[in-house]
Amino acid sequence: MERLRVGFAVMLIFGFVLNMVHSSNAQSLAPASPPMSDGVTVDQGIAYVLMLLAL
Repeated sequence: MERLRVGFAVMLIFGFVLNMVHSSNAQSLAPASPPMSDGVTVDQGIAYVLMLLAL
């Protein structure tokens, strides 16, 4: 039982270290562009409300 516990701890530490090494080599994400509203989403929202009222 003790051997199982030690093996689990070693695997946990190994997985943590491997995850940190993998994360350090990752590329940084590009900043997201700001959301643009061209009125289509507003029209779609109004259409959904009208359809619900029609029910």
